[in-house]
Amino acid sequence: MENEDRAIQLARELITRTNQEIASVGQQQQLLQIIETILVYKFPSMDIEEIQEMFGLSDLKQTRVYQQAFAEGEQKGEQKGELRGKLLAVPAMLAAGLSIEQIAQALSLPIDEVRQAAQQQSSR
Repeated sequence: MENEDRAIQLARELITRTNQEIASVGQQQQLLQIIETILVYKFPSMDIEEIQEMFGLSDLKQTRVYQQAFAEGEQKGEQKGELRGKLLAVPAMLAAGLSIEQIAQALSLPIDEVRQAAQQQSSR
């Protein structure tokens, strides 16, 4: 029980310090997610909502700034995933006989990115 009490105290301190000392909302968000993950493992009998409530994380996540940062992070992640998917198609399109320029146009990608993806594939 003493271990759990200490973990709760340390988590609250980390959350407070993160909110006070980290200026970037994106970095705050990342650190808070790490803290939240640690707490989920430390308190396996509690669900995520209980942990968020216990440490005031649910209140923070309701703020406009946090919501905007979260949405921006999701959008960037989706864009990276979309780009990765397009780049995975490059080798098959080359094998089908399309030129770098044709592939770039078909995938709406810069020629340099398609050329780089083709070079990476040929070096494997």
